[in-house]
Amino acid sequence: METILSTSVIVLLVIMVLAAAIRILREYERGVVFRLGRLAHGFGARDGMATGPGLIFLIPIIDRMVRVSLRTVVLDVPPQDVITRDNVSLKVNAVIFFRVMDASKAILAVEDYHFAITQIAQTSLRSILGQAELDELLAERDKINQQLQQIIDEQTDPWGIKVSNVEVKHVDLPVEMQRAIAKQAEAERERRAKVIHSEGEYQAADKLAQAAKILSKDRRAIQLRFLQTLTEVATEKNSTLVFPVPIDLFEPFIRRVTGSKNEEDITEK
Repeated sequence: METILSTSVIVLLVIMVLAAAIRILREYERGVVFRLGRLAHGFGARDGMATGPGLIFLIPIIDRMVRVSLRTVVLDVPPQDVITRDNVSLKVNAVIFFRVMDASKAILAVEDYHFAITQIAQTSLRSILGQAELDELLAERDKINQQLQQIIDEQTDPWGIKVSNVEVKHVDLPVEMQRAIAKQAEAERERRAKVIHSEGEYQAADKLAQAAKILSKDRRAIQLRFLQTLTEVATEKNSTLVFPVPIDLFEPFIRRVTGSKNEEDITEK
């Protein structure tokens, strides 16, 4: 009985030791192993490098492993109060995409790299947007995103972290500024409408001047145009038109009847 009990205790201890010694890391995970407080290379890794993925063996009580994910992390930056260069108060938030490239540096160089990146992003966001005007922030957002990405990436590079992208997500304008921008946009549209209308008037006047030159070459063309205008007006059938009949229209008939070729004689008759 005592032998069976001793065997059970030994088996239980072996299971506990194996449970403490064996770790399994996924494909996107790496393990940073500390042996008696110093960085050590685990099973399947070179000295000074993180270990994994797969099956990892640790020395119980002596070794301690920290898991690090190598997947891209999407970090939301809280809204920040920003005063632009033209003294406009805004609330701006952003989103950061970063990835751990060196797990050992991410654990050794900074205490909490998530929190550190958040703080760097907040200060950089206030600094960069404070140097830009409101129109530049609204119209050239890609340029500002590139500046933020470059600045944050330079500061996180010693930590073994790569910032792939930074996007200004939302710009919260005050109500007064929204009204001012709306008025500015409305005034700009009115200005464009007036310019287009004036250009149309100018082109119409130019075409009318050309038409007048053509019509002035023959008086009969003017009369035909006059009759065409009356025909267009008469199609409505809702008004009575009284207009003089030009004598020039009857000139050919009068000449046939009288046989006169002098315009003064035709007029007298």
